[in-house]
Amino acid sequence: MRALSSAAVPSPAEALARLDRATAALDPPFAAVDLGAFRSNAQDLLRRAGGRPIRLASKSIRCRALLERTLASDPGFQGTLAFTLPEALWLADAGLRDLVVAYPTADRGALRALAARPDDAGITLMVDDVAQLDLIERAIEGAAPVGATTPAGAPAPVGAPAPVGAPAPVGAPAPAGAAAPRPIRLCIEADAGWWPFGGRVRLGVKRSPLHEPAQVAALARAITARPAFRLVGLMAYEAQIAGVGDRPPGNPLMGLALRGMQRASARELATRRAAIVAAVQQVAPLEFVNGGGTGSVELTAAEPAVTEIAAGSGLYAPTLFDAYSRFRPLPAALFVLPVVRRPARGVVTALGGGYLASGPADGARLPRPVLPAGLRLDGREGAGEVQTPLLGAAADGLRVGDRVWFRHAKAGELCERFGELHLVEGDRVVETVPTYRGEGRCFL
Repeated sequence: MRALSSAAVPSPAEALARLDRATAALDPPFAAVDLGAFRSNAQDLLRRAGGRPIRLASKSIRCRALLERTLASDPGFQGTLAFTLPEALWLADAGLRDLVVAYPTADRGALRALAARPDDAGITLMVDDVAQLDLIERAIEGAAPVGATTPAGAPAPVGAPAPVGAPAPVGAPAPAGAAAPRPIRLCIEADAGWWPFGGRVRLGVKRSPLHEPAQVAALARAITARPAFRLVGLMAYEAQIAGVGDRPPGNPLMGLALRGMQRASARELATRRAAIVAAVQQVAPLEFVNGGGTGSVELTAAEPAVTEIAAGSGLYAPTLFDAYSRFRPLPAALFVLPVVRRPARGVVTALGGGYLASGPADGARLPRPVLPAGLRLDGREGAGEVQTPLLGAAADGLRVGDRVWFRHAKAGELCERFGELHLVEGDRVVETVPTYRGEGRCFL
């Protein structure tokens, strides 16, 4: 597999024209990745992390080839943050290790498959509720016991405090020479939202119910009390910082308010996250403490309690990441549609295009035409299921059969609409690699 080699990165405007020339032989619709921009974005993430390792969020990449080569490109990228357990098992079968499933699972078949593996591949499940522990235990009951043999006279202690990064205990000792069932690795997710005014206002995503250190420690005790589990990690995702651009276009006052909110939230979270880590360490040692996202890398990395950062969207640089003041990623992943109609002056119609991003149903989730410049979506039709009208003076310069380049609003979701990515290096396509969809995989 090709490495992420170094090359000069042109300006975004030059890059678009170069991408168009490099892919001239391809028939749209298709998706392409500018490797120069991709590399630049990867190095910028590492710079912003300041030496903290980055765990790659696979949902934001959804292309195994690019995930693997990014992990191999620099020791600063360590481990994968998967989005489902079936995905993590598939990646493990492909040879990846150190996989944290970022969201709780209710997939009983996948849980049984995990328990029956000859090795766990470093797969760690996410929990925030005792009910999830019950579900996992019921699912794996009766699964073929696997795991290493416990040496005679070497019981593993449970619950002893240890610094972050120390090996975690493996549970109660088995009889000498007997095969001990391998405990399922677990990570607790704590809520990282900001609750000012005594909790009357709650900013952040609705994920974990565990907000206070005592709540997280209570779940840690419940985990260590069950031999089926091994607590190894803690995660907290500050969506109100990492996932909210602080430079909304055309609204400087809103940007000022957002930056103030994010500064206050970051101060509160740094204190509370450190307290949560300390409380959990009184129960069990931790291998990692994960936090942040592409939008908050440098802020999260400044917290001593955090040992690694989660990021991935910054590699492709979708349009939602144009609205951040702290960093400027280069657009790396784009898609192309063909012009198939000219219904009126100042209008062309492209085939396809209804590739909306998840989240609130607003205009920010629509794809954006970027080449040729001067095109916009129709406000009444938007991006269509089968065809997309495009308005603007540039439309009159387009003929049937010409092409229009677009950027998606989010990162990995683009790969759900294309079976392959054409990788462009300089002025040529150097490789074509399958997306998850191209490998026949649809995890969500």
